[in-house]
Amino acid sequence: MKITSPAFGQNEKIPEKFTCDGQNASPELGIDEIPNGTKTLVLLVEDPDAPSTFNHWVVFNISPARTIAENTVPGIEGVNSAKRHSYVGPCPPSGTHRYIFKVYALDTELNLSSNATKQDVEKAMKGHVLAQGQLVGLYSRK
Repeated sequence: MKITSPAFGQNEKIPEKFTCDGQNASPELGIDEIPNGTKTLVLLVEDPDAPSTFNHWVVFNISPARTIAENTVPGIEGVNSAKRHSYVGPCPPSGTHRYIFKVYALDTELNLSSNATKQDVEKAMKGHVLAQGQLVGLYSRK
């Protein structure tokens, strides 16, 4: 699968609007090459450059669609590293961090509650991933 955003390209800077310095809105994502047989999508957004990986967004049971609209909730939001059910935009304390938007196509719907963490989602989707793709954005604060 190929993941893109009209807001930023692969390994390019994420616009301030989508960060803690702006509106903290989630960016629009385009998803191409969704395989046949896909029942749902999973979206995980993480910062691997934090002292321990920070999960910015955990969303599952997303209807397979070619676009996830800006600032929307496309599926069931799990619990992120801030212990919230929402998108948390990039907000690195120092330096430039990478923000990885990972999308997985699954052959099933996940039987999880909204209290699911990234680890719960990853465990539940084992053996059900048909394809995956990722988009990496960069951000550093002024």
